[in-house]
Formats: sequence, C-alpha cells, structure tokens
Amino acid sequence: MPDQKIAVPVGLQDIYYAKLIKDDATGVEYDTPKMLLPAITANVTPTVNSATLYGNDGPIITANALGEIAVEIGVADIQLETQADLLGATVNADGLLIDNSDDQAPEVALGYRRSMSDGSFRYTWLLKGKFQLPTEEAQTKQGEPTFQTPTITGVFLKRLYDGNWRFRADSSNTASAALIASWFDAVPSLTAIPNP
Repeated sequence: MPDQKIAVPVGLQDIYYAKLIKDDATGVEYDTPKMLLPAITANVTPTVNSATLYGNDGPIITANALGEIAVEIGVADIQLETQADLLGATVNADGLLIDNSDDQAPEVALGYRRSMSDGSFRYTWLLKGKFQLPTEEAQTKQGEPTFQTPTITGVFLKRLYDGNWRFRADSSNTASAALIASWFDAVPSLTAIPNP
C-alpha cells in the first residue's frame, strides 16, 4: 500500500453565497456569488434517516435516506444589505433595513474553503438552502472589549434537478485545478445527465 499524505483541516476562509434562481427538471441556475465578511465558523450537520427491514427473526436489509442539512455559520458581521439579501428583507433609499413579518428568505448556495495542515485547501459548495433570522445578543463592555459576532442558521436540501446537495474539491488534486481557480466566481455546474 503506498504512503498516503495526511492533511487535516486547520482553518476556515472565504464564505460566499449565491442566490438560486432556478431549480427544476430543466436545469439549475445561480446568481453571481457574493462574499460574506470574514469567516469564523461553519457547521454542517446532515440528517440521515435509516430504516431496517426484519425477516427470519433478524435484520435483513437497511436503507438510508438523506433528510435536511442543518447549517450554522459565524462571521465577523453580517452587513444590513447582506441580511436583506439572505433573509428577504428590504433596505430603503435611506439605508434603513426593514424586517417585515411577510419576508421570505430566498434559496441560496453557500460556498467556503477550509485550510489544511499541508497548506492545501478543501473547497465546498452547499447547493440549496434558506437562512433564518439570526439571534442577536448584546452585552455591555466590562473593562475589556468582548467581540459579539453573529451566527446565522439555515436548512439546506438536495436540488430538485439532480438530487445533488454538496460539491467538494481539494486543491491538492491537480485534476481540480481549473475548477478551483473559478470556485467563487460561480457555483460549479455539471454537464452530467440528471439522476432519474
């Protein structure tokens, strides 16, 4: 067995989002990605539902199905224009962010990269999800400043078009070089025939 190079994730950089314009039987289309302020955390928790069929007094087969994917990201700040973009709110001509009870968050893709211990990067796009209003916590200064950075959560799903829910690539794989060079310019597209 050949030696395998070990690389472990050690950091997080460059969180982007792109509005999902179209996801149906005819194809998928995204808007141009936009960058969020500096990344602090990204937690992705897929739910996999399992069922086991029993026969002859024991388990004979297990089947799995992907459920929703819980996503939580932390950034240095979420600017008002970005909050409006992610949550379906409105910013008026005076720069006033207006949150309305009828606001509907648009579907978006979420991309980021993780730095690895060997100096390479692992790139990710989550392909379809909606964010929810962030929780706001404020605390007075107590002798020294305390950073009060926001966290926003969302629920992501598989795409209707092809069932895909995530794309990933490693910069250490030379076959991915062209793809990675434009990773945050546009959500990667596939030319493959969609799954039935």
